[in-house]
Amino acid sequence: MWDDPRQMNALAATLGLLALVGLLATAVAFVVRLPAFAFQDVVVATPLTRANGAHLEAVIREELAGNFFTMDLARARATLAQVPWIRDVALRRQWPHRLEVTVEEHEPLARLNEGQFVNTRGEVFTAESRDELPKFEGPETRAGEMADRFRAWSEALRPLSLRLAEVRLSPRGGWRLKTAGPEGVLTLELGRDEPDARLGRFVAAYRQTLGALARVGTKVEVVDLRYRNGFAARVPAFREKAATRTGA
Repeated sequence: MWDDPRQMNALAATLGLLALVGLLATAVAFVVRLPAFAFQDVVVATPLTRANGAHLEAVIREELAGNFFTMDLARARATLAQVPWIRDVALRRQWPHRLEVTVEEHEPLARLNEGQFVNTRGEVFTAESRDELPKFEGPETRAGEMADRFRAWSEALRPLSLRLAEVRLSPRGGWRLKTAGPEGVLTLELGRDEPDARLGRFVAAYRQTLGALARVGTKVEVVDLRYRNGFAARVPAFREKAATRTGA
């Protein structure tokens, strides 16, 4: 090989090309990191309704690293998504110095247990809010199911002027609802089996049963629907009359 001029020339050309590529890569890496390509304008394009704009701005300023060429957009999205009330973030680079941030916020549906929320997609998130919201109590892993049932059951109860205020799913899978209406709070025990059918039976019979009691001023606090062909109602004002003793 060393005595072959053609092979020596080819080797020299290859080495020269590799050196040139290395120099170009080094030059590109140097150029793309120049301050000239730093972001000068970072714009949040979405009006914020729940997320704290100052908090978001601070995270952008302190946590996002890189310039137009070097910013890791996936990492930046994940960092901004940790800001309370933010569900998702989209980032778009606009030549030469602009970064546009589009935010999707959580839309809360209910509170979950202590300190968490469920959004309208059935996803669990953590935030702070003083808003009056329905309450879910149950396993976090079944939050999506609770959200679906809440929507369906709220619609079923709407014609009765009953607002679904609380959904509880016990560790054994039993459902309990609390509603708010003109007569106050009403608890519905649905149990584990066929809760939709049980609630449907309650809705169908409401006007002839609880509705009739309400019209004469009788308040019902709890309805137990865990019966095959009917339900039981607890009336707090009801007391059995004691037997009257007669005789000497």
